Amino acid sequence: MKPRSNRTDPITLEVTRHKLEGIANEMQSTLLRSSFSPIVKEGLDASASLFTPGGETLAQATAIPIHLATLIPAVGRIREVFPPETMREGDIYILNDPYHGGTHLPDIALVMPVFHDGALVALTATMTHHQDVGGMSPGSVPTNATEIYQEGVRIPPLKLRDQGKMNDTLVELLRLNVRIPETFFGDLHAQVAACTIGARRLGELAGRLGAEGLAAASEELLMRSETLTRRAIGTIPDGTYHYVDWLDNDGIDLDQPIRIEVAVTVAGDAIHVDFTGSSKQVRGPFNCVPSGSRAAAYFTLHALTDPGIPTNGGCFRPVTLNLPEGSIVNPREPAPVNSRTATIKRIAGCIIGALRQAIPDRAPADAAGELLVLAFGGERVDGSRYVVGELIAGGSGASAGKDGVDVIETDGSNCMNLPVEALEMDAPIRVHRTELRAGSGGAGEFRGGLGIVREYEVLHGDVVFTHRGERHVHPAQGAQGGEAGALARSVIRRANGREETIASKLVTRLGPGDRVLVETAGGGGYGVPARRAAERVEADRLDGKVA
Repeated sequence: MKPRSNRTDPITLEVTRHKLEGIANEMQSTLLRSSFSPIVKEGLDASASLFTPGGETLAQATAIPIHLATLIPAVGRIREVFPPETMREGDIYILNDPYHGGTHLPDIALVMPVFHDGALVALTATMTHHQDVGGMSPGSVPTNATEIYQEGVRIPPLKLRDQGKMNDTLVELLRLNVRIPETFFGDLHAQVAACTIGARRLGELAGRLGAEGLAAASEELLMRSETLTRRAIGTIPDGTYHYVDWLDNDGIDLDQPIRIEVAVTVAGDAIHVDFTGSSKQVRGPFNCVPSGSRAAAYFTLHALTDPGIPTNGGCFRPVTLNLPEGSIVNPREPAPVNSRTATIKRIAGCIIGALRQAIPDRAPADAAGELLVLAFGGERVDGSRYVVGELIAGGSGASAGKDGVDVIETDGSNCMNLPVEALEMDAPIRVHRTELRAGSGGAGEFRGGLGIVREYEVLHGDVVFTHRGERHVHPAQGAQGGEAGALARSVIRRANGREETIASKLVTRLGPGDRVLVETAGGGGYGVPARRAAERVEADRLDGKVA
């Protein structure tokens, strides 16, 4: 732990903390309200954060934990390429390359330096999942990619804007490499707007506190969160705890499961996570660069210690990781990585499963841990091009004293599915059904959360369809005697009556009249099913939650 500097008085410190969190959330609101694509406006697949000049997280919006943590290495890499002493008022930096600090190509990071009286006082940063960044399939999440070059345009750390002047060469290059450039740049400009409002508010705060006062408060907030996090870790019994779970396949070798193994060692006030024993990197796009692996560990630690601790870089200081090179959690370039969210979620679930052995009353049963990603790309009746994506959840795991939550994002993601109206307005696709999947939650004294059923029909044209599912083979396990949740299931019902079962991952074509039916997985149950209270059993029956 770093030595303490001059202390900021407690009242000023607490007011400053809330102000910083408010700035981050105002950035987030600007980002969501100003974006063009449904995946951001409705799916909320974007995030905002503030950083110290040294590159540590200062405050985060209430957004997507994966984004917020993967922004850390993105900011770090930009600072390496563009040292702080070279930054100027009006600069904006851009990055998406996973092998240069990014996470996967659709997630584009923007970083803006913030100055007060000529001194760099902070950095504002946003990350948005762009609906398309080129590559071999609309939506840029091809589950059959075998190298990163097939996944879209790669952007190393570059200046998007230099002292207020946009990089027109880069803008034109990007415009020619994405399928829906107006939507792409609408979302990119929303990121610029969010960074700008954050910089304005931080400048106002620095005007009140002074550059030195803001720096002192920032350092104190980081140290305070570190202290609280270490104190919370100290309540977990020391020891090494193991857990193993599986991804269905890598999208290429459909009969080969992917092993995720963790050994979590708690020693005093620190935690070490070792991934030795996990699968080697795979041919398909489920490899996860270190930024994602760290994001899963940071999220899990914060969720299982004390979510009330103010989230900043201090929370992450007690965590170390061993990420074997050439493995699924630390692949070598040019391994494809576009589907890494599925791996991040399974990593988080494994860490929770390991720590459940130490703190069973605080760690739930396995969640479905399934972010079912669907992407549809084609042309509307008027000939204009569309790319639309869906983000669909399963059920969470039950816990001591509480049923799992139905159809909710867990394990580091925090997105929403598209409302039917938004999807149908954007693309010639009809949604016939949206309903809870009865009986999908694992049985137990406390029942696992339910998955969902959704059914889509293509109304017009030739459509490229991507399906990235999980839990079709390996269910979410129960805990303390609870049973596993139901497996996911997806089928294509062709207009000619033929039915095709999707083996978890697929890129194919659909035509008018073809339908896609998806049923997401349920969460694991907690406790012996025979102990479930009679009134809970009756309530499930009346609510139609059991088959």
